Amino acid sequence: MPSLGCVADDFTGASDAASFLAKGGMPVLLTNGVPEQEPRETEAVVIALKSRTQETRAAVADSLAALKWLEARGAKQFYIKYCSTFDSTPKGNIGPIADTAMEYLGARFTVLCPGLPANGRTVTDGRLYVNGVPLDESHMKNHPLTPMWDSRIAELMRPQSKYECLELHKEDMALSDGEIYAKIEKFAEGREHFYVIPDHETEADGERIAELFGGLTLLTGGSGILEPLAKRRSRDGHYAPSHIHGTEGRAILLAGSCSKATLAQIKYFIDNGGRAYKVNPVAMLRGEDDIENIWRFAAKDEETPTLIYSSDTSDNVKEAQAFGQEAVASLLENTMAELAKRALEAGYKRIIVAGGETSGAVTRGLGFSAFHIGRSVAPGVPVMTPYGVPDVRLVLKSGNFGQEDFFERALKMTGKEE
Repeated sequence: MPSLGCVADDFTGASDAASFLAKGGMPVLLTNGVPEQEPRETEAVVIALKSRTQETRAAVADSLAALKWLEARGAKQFYIKYCSTFDSTPKGNIGPIADTAMEYLGARFTVLCPGLPANGRTVTDGRLYVNGVPLDESHMKNHPLTPMWDSRIAELMRPQSKYECLELHKEDMALSDGEIYAKIEKFAEGREHFYVIPDHETEADGERIAELFGGLTLLTGGSGILEPLAKRRSRDGHYAPSHIHGTEGRAILLAGSCSKATLAQIKYFIDNGGRAYKVNPVAMLRGEDDIENIWRFAAKDEETPTLIYSSDTSDNVKEAQAFGQEAVASLLENTMAELAKRALEAGYKRIIVAGGETSGAVTRGLGFSAFHIGRSVAPGVPVMTPYGVPDVRLVLKSGNFGQEDFFERALKMTGKEE
């Protein structure tokens, strides 16, 4: 039975969380939605929802249902996982979900820890920074769904939560455990529930946060404190031994993200001799190309992994979207999902995907709903084994994650070791 249950706001965020738990030594099962099967041979279960931009009432209801499912399966500690850039609007959904979780679990307080120093997300004096830039001055300032209007976490919570926040700055975190808890107890006077926001600039800070608050029934945040939290609960603090090795078989790479990181990864792969095919949505909409032609190209070379990508510059994307943004997005997602399905049916054992929406489409197309978590190709990007399918490996990454040579690393880590 799992001892730790995590509820994440989307699939790539869930795989991010699961990867750090596995790195800390906990066997992890990742599920796409509340699972039908009972969890076995695992110490942690991470449930991926769609609550980041879901309608608030539905997001709260789904999150509460997931918590109740985890509690019924034996979980004693719970984690609400959201994006390290605190993706939310003034109405939620981070605040309403966290409020409801505190109330349901009877937690007097919990922490807000979005920091992930390994990927440049840090908290200083209660403010969230992205690669040294205040959140509301970063690329999140003009996000189409969750534009960030402040960098101070307490201010981001103010319009979306019923409860107040206590900041613990760097000098506070340097105090003894007893002194810190004295501050918390003083703040708690007259408050039914509240949040604590500790500074989190380094990985050592994450270890300190886990040391101080790792015994709480409920924690919330990004994935920055999950590895040290797992180390507190695991036997030796090293990767869980099962489901971490490579597999034999052909590989296909699929990329739909147009992020700067993914574009650089595609260029690196091609410049270094990688075999690739660029999907042109305009040509497909005009009937000048189709999935049969793309699949023939991919399957023609049985020895060489092929990258199929629709990723493009913003100017070219805008040109394609003249045909209708939803139509183009649906076409590309369905194309990638169908390619992954054909690859699996043709005996491919390794499927590597770049892009959150593309990853979601691929997992839906393949019909996989639960995964064992192995080693990470990059921070927050684990190698995954579908539940009950031990000879297949998946790597699903968010667009902005990963090193320049990400695809080569993923191929090497999913392949059979010499």
